[in-house]
Amino acid sequence: MVDHSAPTCPTAFGQEPPPPTERRTVLRVRDGTAEEAEDMLADEVPVALVYNGISHAVMMATPADLEDFALGFSLTEALIDHPGECYGIDIEAGPAGVAVQLDIASRAFVALKERRRSLAGRTGCGLCGVDSLDQVYRTLPQPAGAAMLAGGAVRAALAALPERQALNRLTGATHAAAWSDPEGRLAVVREDVGRHNALDKVVGALARDPALRTKGGFVVVTSRVSVEMVQKAAMASAAGIVGVSAPTAAAVRMAAGAGLVLLAFARGDRFTCYAGRERLAP
Repeated sequence: MVDHSAPTCPTAFGQEPPPPTERRTVLRVRDGTAEEAEDMLADEVPVALVYNGISHAVMMATPADLEDFALGFSLTEALIDHPGECYGIDIEAGPAGVAVQLDIASRAFVALKERRRSLAGRTGCGLCGVDSLDQVYRTLPQPAGAAMLAGGAVRAALAALPERQALNRLTGATHAAAWSDPEGRLAVVREDVGRHNALDKVVGALARDPALRTKGGFVVVTSRVSVEMVQKAAMASAAGIVGVSAPTAAAVRMAAGAGLVLLAFARGDRFTCYAGRERLAP
């Protein structure tokens, strides 16, 4: 008998997915002098998310940590209510892209069929699967308790993140998202050309290994903070979200309504608090 209470989500490969980077010979011009050099590029491929045999979304994503991506997307987009509704994940790579086959519970599949439409995602697409205005601002879970977010922890997480961005060091083309514990220790870091994809990968990694999730933990993203990023952080039960770039006004309103601390322009020892200042410790 299969235990559906835990997010086991086994993975089987038909053909290996392509690597996340590609080496290219380029021509570099500096001070009027041209020379050939080797360069590394981050790749992006079409990734189809297929639920019980029905394709729901096609996203352009970096082909790494695709099991995390599929499970995290399913959770943050409310296609499944909890990891136990995912019974398995198979990855099938082909010449046109990668198909991620998810076996989900009957309840979730019935709900999915009711809202399904044909989608073609773009890099950075964040509202995939939403086909009406009423679904854009959905009810978000409130953080359990009133966890404080310490400024020192934010600074520690920001300082530790660059060393964990291996793809970005090679290519300079990927965003990172991370889950930090309340002390600023990074438990999970994932990278992707799409900022939403990177955060979905973090959520999926936490779901597959609940021991990584810490109460009062927060999300760090190397991007702006928009509505969909706040939604995904809230769905992950984060105490807050920290972004290195600006927030949008709608994201600030959503964070305040969901009880999240929202920090932006977070670089080095500086940041600006836009929401939840009452829960920001010195």
